[in-house]
Amino acid sequence: MSTATHRTPLTDWTVVVPVVALVALLFSWGRDLPTPAVALVALCLAGAVLAAVHHAEVVALRVGEPFGSLVLAVAVTVIEVALIVTLLADGGDKTSSLARDTVFAAVMITCNGIVGLSLLVGALRNRVAVFNAEGSGAALATVATLAVLSLVLPTFTTSKPGPEFSTAQLAFAATASLALYGLFITVQTVRHRDYFLPVDTKRIRKEAAQAAAAAAAGTDSDGSEHAEPPTARATLISLGLLFVALVAVVGNAKAVSPTIERGVANLGLPYAVVGVIIALLVLAPETLAAVRAARRDRVQTSLNLAYGSAIASIGLTIPAIALASIWLSGPLMLGLAPVHMVLLALTIVVSALTIVPGRATLLQGGVHIVLLAAFLFLAVSP
Repeated sequence: MSTATHRTPLTDWTVVVPVVALVALLFSWGRDLPTPAVALVALCLAGAVLAAVHHAEVVALRVGEPFGSLVLAVAVTVIEVALIVTLLADGGDKTSSLARDTVFAAVMITCNGIVGLSLLVGALRNRVAVFNAEGSGAALATVATLAVLSLVLPTFTTSKPGPEFSTAQLAFAATASLALYGLFITVQTVRHRDYFLPVDTKRIRKEAAQAAAAAAAGTDSDGSEHAEPPTARATLISLGLLFVALVAVVGNAKAVSPTIERGVANLGLPYAVVGVIIALLVLAPETLAAVRAARRDRVQTSLNLAYGSAIASIGLTIPAIALASIWLSGPLMLGLAPVHMVLLALTIVVSALTIVPGRATLLQGGVHIVLLAAFLFLAVSP
């Protein structure tokens, strides 16, 4: 990302694409789209994902870590929550488990998919991916606690039949989720911000010296490492365009969701696959941003994005659906099935073993990718 890109001219694709995607959303919202229109909306969605990643990086360059990854994670999750509530309101009884399916899919995608890809990319570049165990460990502990409180306990409570919370239990889960999320944000951005910054190692300093020498010779290998921070005006423009792009991503995902539902039904797949596909779509900007950060030897930033997204996904979704349940009719299934509880437990154990040393190899990245593959396979073939 060069300094010139921070000027964001009105003809730049990163400006045009989010606007076009938003226009496509306005024309497609609430309509039954033919196949060519669905393909066009999907193309706009993909372009909006790439634009969102660009603008998130501009904002991150201005505000620094961990605020940069926090902005993207929170922005995506807030809009994702709005999408889930909208689908719950429109879908009837068949969507009673949609919130659970989408949130659990988000946890598996972030903790295994984004983390696994980031570790693979970081290890391929430097043999060992290095990160801060204190910050990542705290984030993982928060994810594990939120997931168990919100997605595991409903299966075992007895106040209501089935994997549901009673009203009081749902209120407690929502309050606890908000409290943990707020506490995590405070620790991440104020009291222990240094735990979430990229690790400063001899290897990184050596590479920085080599990059500086290359820059002095006029052969800078990665312009983004030496770009000047954008101006406040450019940052505000990118922040606004980031919001537009994310609205377009999630809104267009909603627009194509009827087609996704029909395709899932025609293939005879479980309805839970819809939640998985929605989570894959809305998490695409964070996935691309995390992989690009890992390529720049900033694996800690990648982990901030992954775990921060998982925490925000649970910590904001559960309170939102608890509030929405006041006017939503029908059951709200939050408890996981036994096979998913096993996958969650295995993910937590493997993640802890990955994070504790503060460094990971290709093996750890591969293990997480296999866990994600197992989740996706079992979602299609339960």
